[in-house]
Amino acid sequence: MALNSAFLVVAVAASFCSLSRCTEFDVGELRGWAVPPSNDTDLYDNWASEKRFKVDDTIRFKYKKDSVMEVKKGDYKECNSSRPNFFSNTGNTIYTLNRTGFFYFISGSTGHCDMGQRMIVWVVAQDASGATSPAPISSTINALFFISFLISLVFFF
Repeated sequence: MALNSAFLVVAVAASFCSLSRCTEFDVGELRGWAVPPSNDTDLYDNWASEKRFKVDDTIRFKYKKDSVMEVKKGDYKECNSSRPNFFSNTGNTIYTLNRTGFFYFISGSTGHCDMGQRMIVWVVAQDASGATSPAPISSTINALFFISFLISLVFFF
């Protein structure tokens, strides 16, 4: 029964993500989260500026012997790692963009931020036309059917 319940939680979370059309982005893609080359210190800001982030999208930081911090704007500008809003050093960090506006990320490893390992992410509230984009009705019905099916599995097995 516990296995079924755990499966249900994961499935429901995945369904909500598909309903809201959230996306997971791999920071730096194949490069990952690392000190950029000295001639490309804007690497991560450039990468992020080419993306369109929405509320509930996630960003995945993959790194070795490093960390990632979400900080305030002033701490980003100064590369100040002493007061992070969020910190992780697991090597594979997933961060959910839970609101609109700007998010500021830096490396917590000494000197890495100063060498360009930092990034600003802008989460938009709506699409470029000024309208929000709801999920298509067919996707919503399919997701609700799937959730109902999973719930019935928990109760009947």
